[in-house]
Amino acid sequence: MQEIAAFIGIATTLAVGAASPGPSFIMVARTAVTTSRADGLGAAFGMGIGGLAFATAALLGLKGLLLAVPSLYLLLKAVGGLYLAYLGLRIWRGAKTAIDTAAMAADSGTSTVRRSLLLGLSTQLSNPKTAVVYASVFAVFLPAHTSPAFNFGLAGLVFLIEAGWYTLVALTLSSAKPRNVYLRCKTWIDRAAGGLMIALGLKLISSAGQH
Repeated sequence: MQEIAAFIGIATTLAVGAASPGPSFIMVARTAVTTSRADGLGAAFGMGIGGLAFATAALLGLKGLLLAVPSLYLLLKAVGGLYLAYLGLRIWRGAKTAIDTAAMAADSGTSTVRRSLLLGLSTQLSNPKTAVVYASVFAVFLPAHTSPAFNFGLAGLVFLIEAGWYTLVALTLSSAKPRNVYLRCKTWIDRAAGGLMIALGLKLISSAGQH
């Protein structure tokens, strides 16, 4: 009974967190709109793998490690902030670059999907606040003793939540209407997305420097 309650509590909390706007949403949405549906799904799969990595770390005692070595969390915040700011700067600098939709369709293949998967994974893993959320949620809901079957099932559930939500985002935003809106307003949308990514990265870096 305890394990069922923990399952429901963790699933509900992480589902709400996954649906909250942030750098992961920006990256999957932009990938789906600017490249192809397959690339958007690749990025979503990368987000799922990232969530699985955080869940595994949380099950292995991530929160205790961060509390025991606070400098590790500060380092994660600094490095993650720099990476998010770098991604935001790339988006901002490419805001005025026109997209050749014909070339984009021709280039879409296994290699681009793999790149999108790795981009989704690296974006997910670059946000240390996500790691803390996972560690805290697991610490609150997990029973004192869990079975291996429960742990495997929970890890799989986390992957389904993360990958499932971002798959929905990718499928929605890779359709014709959202793509046409993006192409018409590309400069302003990219500047807004890039600026937000830069701001989130700088916020992480500044928060690391305050400790």
